[in-house]
Amino acid sequence: MAHKKKRAIRKRVKGFTSTRRGSIKRAKEAILKAESQSYAHRKTKKRTMRALWQMRINAACRQHGLSYSKFMHLLKIKNIGLDRKILAQLAVEVPLAFRNIVRTVKK
Repeated sequence: MAHKKKRAIRKRVKGFTSTRRGSIKRAKEAILKAESQSYAHRKTKKRTMRALWQMRINAACRQHGLSYSKFMHLLKIKNIGLDRKILAQLAVEVPLAFRNIVRTVKK
């Protein structure tokens, strides 16, 4: 059983360097730290992506004479239910569709 547990630990720290891979005690510590950072960074990734979407939308809006905050406010008033991810994709991949949304909102 002990050998099986150690083998499982070694399998999880494959690719780590130095004593983090060789020593079972250090490997356990490395696993704990890696898992806690993994959890935290999943949350950070969501924040980072939202900030990226906001920047892309803002840049596209500025080309059409609107600021990001005014654009989002007008979207809410007009009951256009597109989220930031979709708006950012439209702004980058299909600028004509985004321009039509901006025109609709401006009316």
